[in-house]
Amino acid sequence: MEHPALGVWSTPYVSQIHLSSCRPMSSIDPQQIAIADYDYPLPDERIARYPLPDRSSSKLLVYRGGEISEHTFRDLPELLPEGSVLVRNNSKVIRARLVFHKESGARIEIFCLDPSAPESYERSLSATEHCRWHCMIGNAKRFRIDTSLYEDLSGSKGQVRLQAKRVAEGEVAFSWDNAHYTFGELLELMGILPIPPYLDRETEESDLTTYQTVYAQREGSVAAPTAGLHFTPEVFAQLRERDIEVLDVTLHVGAGTFRPVKAELIGGHEMHAELISVSRSALEHLRASLGHIIAVGTTSVRTLESLYHLGVYLTEHPESQPEELHVSQWQPYQGGEVYDADRALGTLLCYMECHELTQLVFPTSIIIAPGYVYRVVRGMVTNFHQPHSTLLLLIAALIGEDWRRVYTYALEHEFRFLSYGDSSLLMPY
Repeated sequence: MEHPALGVWSTPYVSQIHLSSCRPMSSIDPQQIAIADYDYPLPDERIARYPLPDRSSSKLLVYRGGEISEHTFRDLPELLPEGSVLVRNNSKVIRARLVFHKESGARIEIFCLDPSAPESYERSLSATEHCRWHCMIGNAKRFRIDTSLYEDLSGSKGQVRLQAKRVAEGEVAFSWDNAHYTFGELLELMGILPIPPYLDRETEESDLTTYQTVYAQREGSVAAPTAGLHFTPEVFAQLRERDIEVLDVTLHVGAGTFRPVKAELIGGHEMHAELISVSRSALEHLRASLGHIIAVGTTSVRTLESLYHLGVYLTEHPESQPEELHVSQWQPYQGGEVYDADRALGTLLCYMECHELTQLVFPTSIIIAPGYVYRVVRGMVTNFHQPHSTLLLLIAALIGEDWRRVYTYALEHEFRFLSYGDSSLLMPY
């Protein structure tokens, strides 16, 4: 069949997918990596509890081909290679923490993670009668299955009573008696914005603004894509002046981003699934930009690399239905044929055309660790991450053992760490 962006493809749409001559997979087995090897001393005072008043005045460490230099984030547009394409995650953090009180006075916290019915974030947040969510429950022993909690609320659309019924071990059904309210509006009325537990403080009014990127659009995350917190409208204006394109993708960040690796070996750590949504036009631009893509944050990295592996999967399983699509945790390391990224993304585009999809939506559980070979991402903008974290493994997969040099430099030069801290631009080549 003919596709204007892809040229001529025969039927079925994967028949002309060929092997690339790109480098083979690493011989490192990521499942045998000991998390204890990914440690560094992080003094408590180096964790940024609050952001700087000016987002773009944060420090920026630049790692380029083994060389390290220090800058200010507002210098980023001048530091990016000519022709770079920035890919950012436009997910918006929702007020996912709900606190109920039983008649006895017991405090029950319900942390909404992702919707189970309807499964779509948009449909669940716009529901006007009921919905169900997978949740973490605090003080769960006081909130048994088949029991309910209630909260009376008042807003611009009148009074409303919200019921939360625990229907399974980690699932809560919500219903309310005023259909003028959507569930998203009820979260705005009652919910608390979840900030990382390592900040060791309660959410404050300022966090409602500072813990969102200036380009956040699509509600669904329970944690911010924090590399994007440094960007300002002025920085984006400078990027436009340099003709650096900016593309949006969506990955709704789950609470798993806070989970420390407790297993001694990475093979014992389970990654929770996170939902990706990428438009057809964005995918076309990504395919045309291969070799120039800089990801803003680890969530964008996981999105972009998951697209490649989904394309590989569809190359080998062309009859898969949209609801069956998923990138599993260890899929990138299972061997088999290696496909060119251009062809893999081309497969996705043809698949979308065949199924008349304008948005490609699928969950990913991908883990990126040493032994992983990057297929789409050339470099990334990212903050400084916790010891013993999967995010630190992702950095090590990109720049190897030099991650230690980068973090040692940041510690010795007074960089601020974690979500509200400073950032880095990592370019291995």
